Amino acid sequence: MSTNIDKEVEAGPQEPQIEKKMSKAMKLTLLVINCTMLAIGNTGGPLLLRLYFVRGGKRKWLTSWLQTGGWPLVLVPLYISYISRRRKEGDFAKAILITPSLFAFCAGIGILTGLDDYMYAYGSSYLPVSTSSILISSQLVFNALFALFLVRHKFTPYSINAVILLTIGAVVLGVRSGGDRPPNESNFQYYLGFFMTIGAAALYGLMLPLLELTYMKTKQAITYALVMEMQMVLSFFATAFCTIGMLMNNDFKVIPREASEYRRGEATYYLVLVAIAVLWQLFFLGMVGVVSCSSSLHAGVLISVLIPVSEILAVFFFTEKFNAEKGIALVLSLWGFASYFYGEVKKYRKEKRLAEIELREQQEMEG
Repeated sequence: MSTNIDKEVEAGPQEPQIEKKMSKAMKLTLLVINCTMLAIGNTGGPLLLRLYFVRGGKRKWLTSWLQTGGWPLVLVPLYISYISRRRKEGDFAKAILITPSLFAFCAGIGILTGLDDYMYAYGSSYLPVSTSSILISSQLVFNALFALFLVRHKFTPYSINAVILLTIGAVVLGVRSGGDRPPNESNFQYYLGFFMTIGAAALYGLMLPLLELTYMKTKQAITYALVMEMQMVLSFFATAFCTIGMLMNNDFKVIPREASEYRRGEATYYLVLVAIAVLWQLFFLGMVGVVSCSSSLHAGVLISVLIPVSEILAVFFFTEKFNAEKGIALVLSLWGFASYFYGEVKKYRKEKRLAEIELREQQEMEG
């Protein structure tokens, strides 16, 4: 998600000009906290989602709902942020920053998120975590393609290389993926989960450029508090979408029965559900925080670095097979990520250098 768009808005005639600065120590502390939340959510969320299905859970709409159902947790940091603004700005502090148009954009993307959650949950119900985590990384391919058309991001040799490597990795898994098919699961179910996960990656790759386009079109400054409000609206509508799916599928009626039949017991069943909701919300909050405190590049690097961690944990907890094909696909995925982010770093440094040269020339002309 790219949110590094520096914008300025004009203050009203009576509104005080407030200089918002954060000490390096505080910024580093927040960055560490958000990186920790992202790491815990990114590794723990998929594992617990798979645990739900492995131990007897079957409700796909329910697990879709859980991925964003923890959105009320965002109210806590939002309230703290509002209190902080009140201390600095007094009566000029706004309780709600999001505008109606931005709210509408986020609502639409939230519905797409709900669909994406369902596709990912469907894939997770049939695929081992060690397979789905590699497949979902292919979102970078779709992200690059959609960003080209929606926000005019140009392809570079590095991004092209990343697209090719990630595509080959997915093909390698698809050609020889039957070896890790869980027992009591048909080939049709396995490949359906495979392609649903690819579909979830594609949809997620579409949503990120849509979010960036939203940031570009908005007429207000993009702050951490505003991004949290956008995330809450997005999660709320995604949850509402999945709630409709649950109602149509009679999930609410089946939950008590499924809890009583859960292999680890009824108490463990509800504990797993709550933990899934909390961990996925930690992931979203951590991602927003890392992007705001550092950059989307940093968030992307951290997520890619965590792929091997997910692989190791999946093999350890679920005794999943880690064959040669998965090893090749993992190496190709990490190579693709490294190529993509190296290109982004070079692009950022070049743009920064050109901006500094332009600023010096402007100062010389004025002087």
